[in-house]
Parts: sequence; C-alpha cells; structure tokens
Amino acid sequence: MKQEIRQQLENKNQKLIDMVLEKIKRDLVTDIAIVGLTGSFSREDFHEKSDLDLIIINDTDKGWEVSSCFVLDDVGYDIYCTPWKKRLEEQSNLESFAVGSLIDLKILYYRNDEVLNKLKLLQQNALDKLSKPIGLECLNRADNTFKKAKGFYADLLIEDDINSVRYASANMLFEIINTLVNINNTYIKRGTIHYLEELKTYTHMPTDFECMYLKVIDSKNIDEIRENSHVIISNMTKFRRKMQKEYIKQPEVTFDNLNGVYEELWCNCRNKLIRSASMENSNYAIHVARGAQNFLDELHHDIGTPKYNLMEVFDAHNMIPLKNKFLEIMEDFRKTYDNTGRKILHYNNFDELYSDYMKIK
Repeated sequence: MKQEIRQQLENKNQKLIDMVLEKIKRDLVTDIAIVGLTGSFSREDFHEKSDLDLIIINDTDKGWEVSSCFVLDDVGYDIYCTPWKKRLEEQSNLESFAVGSLIDLKILYYRNDEVLNKLKLLQQNALDKLSKPIGLECLNRADNTFKKAKGFYADLLIEDDINSVRYASANMLFEIINTLVNINNTYIKRGTIHYLEELKTYTHMPTDFECMYLKVIDSKNIDEIRENSHVIISNMTKFRRKMQKEYIKQPEVTFDNLNGVYEELWCNCRNKLIRSASMENSNYAIHVARGAQNFLDELHHDIGTPKYNLMEVFDAHNMIPLKNKFLEIMEDFRKTYDNTGRKILHYNNFDELYSDYMKIK
C-alpha cells in the first residue's frame, strides 16, 4: 500500500475515533468505561477497505447510544458496545473465539483507574489460562467446540439443499478451527484471511489437516461436501483421542473411588437388563443398555475402570448376549472389589442391613 493512501486511512480513522470520544465525553461519561482498538488497524495489517474495530465497554444501557452502523467512503463501519458481563467474561475464560480482542486491546480511552484495573484483571485471567501447559482444562474446552462441530456435521448430513449443506460445512470448519485453537491452548491473533497461516504454526495438528480442510471448501456438490466432511471429522475425532491419551493422566482404581460402584450397577442396571432380555422387549432393552453404557463410560473416565463396550453386543432379535455381557462386567467389578479389599454391601435380610447402617462411624 502506498504511504499516501496509508496516511489517508489513518487520518480518517483518527477522525472517527475523535468523533466517538467526543460524544462519550459530552453525553456518556458515566455510561462508557473503556474504548479500545482491535482488529486489522491495531495490528497494522489493514487494506484500503478495512473497517475500524473499536471495543467500547459500556456500564449502562444508555451507553448503547454511542453505537452506530454506517457506510463512509465505500467502507462499512459498525460501532457497537461490549458489555462487561457475558462477552468479556467469556473471552477472559477462553470461551469465545474473540479472545484476541480482549488480550491485545489497545486502550484509547478509560474513564478512571477502577475500570482500567477491572479490564486488566480480565486480561490477566485469560493470560494465566493460556500460560498453563496443555491438559484437562484446554482439552475440555476443545471438547465443547468439537461437539458444536459434530452438530454441524449432523446438519449437513440431514439437510438436502446445497445452501444448507454448505452453510453447515462452513460452521463445522469454523468450530474445528476453534477446537484446534483450544487443543493448542492459544488464541487467534490475526484476521479471518490468516486462519490457515496461524494453524500452520501450531505444535499439535492432525496430519494433512490443510488438505482435508480445503477439500471441504472445494467440494462441488452435496455428496462431495458430505464425503470430505466425514474425512475431516473422523480424523479430528482420532486426533482428539490421541491428545487426551497423551496429555490427560487417567485415574487409577482405588479402594476409595470404587465405593458404591458395584452396588449402583446392580441397582440401576442389573435386574432391568435381565428383565428386558427375558421379556424380549427390544425397546426396553436398548434404553436400559444405553443407561448402563453411559454409567460404564463415566466410571472409565472418572475412576479409571476398563473401557467396557456393552452396546456392541446388542441385538434386537437376541438379547441373551447383552444380558451375559453385562453379567460378565458385574463379575469383573466384583473381582476388582476383592483385589482392592472392598466388600460388597449385600445383605441377606433387613436386620443385617439395619445393624450395619445404624453403626456409629
């Protein structure tokens, strides 16, 4: 960009900033806390049609009077407010894609030291989270964004017109980017046009990610979008599991964390599974099996029990394997109790239960 044009853009932006600040100081002194610059002009990465990205933090609803959308010299501008609650807090907790607009904000105006310190605390909270090594916290954030990606993947499988399918695929890709940002415990520092450039700098990425990503974008029809979306979602799923296995220490089964597990399996699942099999009621069986699988998965995640795959043996026309598989799992838990020295709380009559239950501990 020629220096003359660059200077013209900077002069225009300064006039816009001065205009906003003049209105605040004249009409909204008690309503606006902070004004800051973010986006391409703050990074000096702008072009001739770049707009001005101002973060205006308001304390009151009246502060919204500073907002305005307009077109000036063929450039659209959206001057808007950012409330402290929700939006800034989400950014501070790394729950928003726009973390960079908080961390890298260039302060143009602040009402007093109190509001400035409030902002600095939010910025520091985000920086503290980003300084942590890759682990449970950032991988949990990645799980949340990947669930959104899978939701959009489901949409593109269900919808039957090219507009809806391509729109869902774009949302899926956006949430996949979010997922990779979270996995690497970082944040997007540049604009949309630079997404792939930033991703290339990350340490932890799926093999051939850019190729898979661009294939979704280059897809010419619904079938291609679905096929290429399946590839990237499948590879991201494997990559997430690999990262979790590598960076999250699995819990170990102990005497204490086994407390009540066997008994709860018996209470919630055992007799229901046996009964559904004896009734040959596939509707009953699949929902009981679903609940049992969910509980077994929670135990695997929370206390480190083996990964049991109960649903793999489900057959609506023959439920005996399902019953037998669950009883095998119950027996495995009984042996685990024995190995840790824990006793199953199984009573032959009410008097035995009452005597044990009423003991002073």
